Amino acid sequence: MRFIYAEYNMYHISVDVTTFDGYILRIDCNVAEGELRTTPFSQCALDALAIDEPLEYARLALDGNLQMWVDAEDSLELW
Repeated sequence: MRFIYAEYNMYHISVDVTTFDGYILRIDCNVAEGELRTTPFSQCALDALAIDEPLEYARLALDGNLQMWVDAEDSLELW
């Protein structure tokens, strides 16, 4: 069984994913979010996701589903 650990790196503005095999994957949040269409609400939610749930952020970024997640967050906004 392989374990994975992820944490937000505030010095590089990235999510660092570490496996216990010794591999490190750094996801630059500015690059991952560069082409996303966001609102202030969804950008705040995306920032919170990277900080609070970095492994989920990494999964969405690597699967290419960040825009879908952002769109879902925007559809939940109260009017």
